[in-house]
Amino acid sequence: MTHPQQPDDIAPGWSIEPESESTDPDGQRKSGRGSGVDFLKDASRGPRLQKVLAAAGIASRRACEVLIEEGAVRVNGMQVKGLPAWVNPVQDTITVHGQRVRTGAPSVCVMLYKPRGIVCTSSDPEDRKRAIDLVQHPKKVRLFSIGRLDMDSSGLLLLTNDGELSNLLSHPSNHVHRVYDITVNGEVDSAMVWRLERGINLPEEHTGRPRVARFESVRIIRSQRERTKMRVVLTEGRNRQIRRMMMALGHPVRKLRRVAIGPLKLADLRPGQWRDLTEREIKQLRDAAAKRSKRKRHTQRRPKNTPEER
Repeated sequence: MTHPQQPDDIAPGWSIEPESESTDPDGQRKSGRGSGVDFLKDASRGPRLQKVLAAAGIASRRACEVLIEEGAVRVNGMQVKGLPAWVNPVQDTITVHGQRVRTGAPSVCVMLYKPRGIVCTSSDPEDRKRAIDLVQHPKKVRLFSIGRLDMDSSGLLLLTNDGELSNLLSHPSNHVHRVYDITVNGEVDSAMVWRLERGINLPEEHTGRPRVARFESVRIIRSQRERTKMRVVLTEGRNRQIRRMMMALGHPVRKLRRVAIGPLKLADLRPGQWRDLTEREIKQLRDAAAKRSKRKRHTQRRPKNTPEER
């Protein structure tokens, strides 16, 4: 598998000068660490290399592992040939594809009202407009989305260069609740709401095996013969889950907008507008994820009542 260098592998405004190569009198490169990369095997030096790269916003942690395994990463001029590897982010010089990564980039997290027709990927072969194109942040850091909204959906999207925060909010055990206003074809009744909350089988995209997907809660705002508007809450993160669930039950989604993530609400932002999160809001997000993880470890979900028991 080859990972060609991409223009956004390194963030705009970061130090991206090619790594310098000092040599000894015999013309051999000096690593400053002795021979080989044995110093990277010392776990007391600091965090794992892929974690440092992800926190710097280079890519997801898994994508950073691929970069390392492909030989694209060097530490103090020495090519890293395998994992695990531990680094000192303050003292070590780390490069990706020969370009230096500044691990001390300022942490940024913004809230964006993503309009419809915008994609959430960092790179798009079809050259469509991306969510990150809407945020021209003055700190010039490379941003990526925490979770996604499909191109036909709109609403609250978080963008950051903080890999640790992204991992915390994206991990399956830590998902905070996300709130969506949706409009679907047809009339949805209380029996259908019970099915959505109890869960239905959806095939896994990669394996095809069925797995239960459910809504945390469903509230009907307005129900008519031709369409129904609902507010649904998710704590799962399966791809296009809302659309796939409603399609499976014969009520395709006409409109979908995310209005809240945990304690954060879309509030008075308009489509295409964004703002920085405050330190207090970021702390609230972290706390919500931590509480969610702790609750899942120590409690079991009570079974949903049947329509007859309600």
